Amino acid sequence: MNKILIITHTQDNFSIEKVTEYIEKNGCEVIRFDVDLYPIENKLSTVFQDGEWISILETKDAKFRLDDIAAVWYRRAYNIGNGVKEEMDTKFYGAAMGEIRNTLFGFIESVDAYALGKPGIYRRLDSKEEQLKIAVKLGLKIPETCLTNNPEEARQFILKHQNVIAKMQTGFAIYEDGVESVVFTNVVNEDKLSELDSLVYCPMQFQKKIEKKKELRVTIVGQDVYAFEIDSQQSEDAKVDWRKDGVNLLTKWVRTELPADVEAKLLELLDVYNVDYGAIDIIVSPEDEYYFIEINAAGEFFWLDNLTEENLISKSIADVLCDKAPRRNNTVMA
Repeated sequence: MNKILIITHTQDNFSIEKVTEYIEKNGCEVIRFDVDLYPIENKLSTVFQDGEWISILETKDAKFRLDDIAAVWYRRAYNIGNGVKEEMDTKFYGAAMGEIRNTLFGFIESVDAYALGKPGIYRRLDSKEEQLKIAVKLGLKIPETCLTNNPEEARQFILKHQNVIAKMQTGFAIYEDGVESVVFTNVVNEDKLSELDSLVYCPMQFQKKIEKKKELRVTIVGQDVYAFEIDSQQSEDAKVDWRKDGVNLLTKWVRTELPADVEAKLLELLDVYNVDYGAIDIIVSPEDEYYFIEINAAGEFFWLDNLTEENLISKSIADVLCDKAPRRNNTVMA
């Protein structure tokens, strides 16, 4: 029986269970590696001797060989090393965490089997600049864009385009007095020009604001394309960034079809990156022009999966992992 390794964490959502269900229907076995239990509860070992590499994952419930897995789904790596800080002298903590991460990610990168996601792939896709440049080369439309830590460059861009949005290139939250504040996309007007001096300490991405007829979230798994749309302009909070009212919009997304040329270019984008999963954000203007915003290497899909009949996105993920659907070959020694 083929073994499929799923790398995730104990607090991940139900999508793991749905994909697992479909993997088992395909006649494959699932091994779940919760990284927040590594290294205190989960033990990972790789040994080379007698001319053979052997990798072993030992959990509190079982012991698994990982060197003969058929595929790996690198889903999430949250809260690695949970509990380690409380178990050791503070002066050793930073070094220990460096070794923990390097060992875990080194194992994932080296797995000589098909991988749906890898740390190195995620790092590459963190480059919003490369994404946008590739999108343009493929013939996709993108908004006028400025990435800078130069306040004067930002001012000139804002003055030229008048209507501009500002956003960070990485998703994060600010914590103050124990309260989490997520940093969303915001509109920058001329009256904010005096506040740009602090840009020298932290670069930002500025884009010409595209008026929205609708927004799309396109989830691609292998060659399967799942496009959903939302009229974000019906919600005051969601007009600039739909995530601000994301909870209230969860059930209001509607399955839609992409123009054939846009769909072909998005599939080509995954070809360029040699990945079989991507969650892509698109804005459709009132003139029905499709603007590529970004591709997320591990973007969430569970709320859209729930809107399909029998969780088809989960099924597509399972089929790709089990080699039941076309996939891009990315094994280490391909």
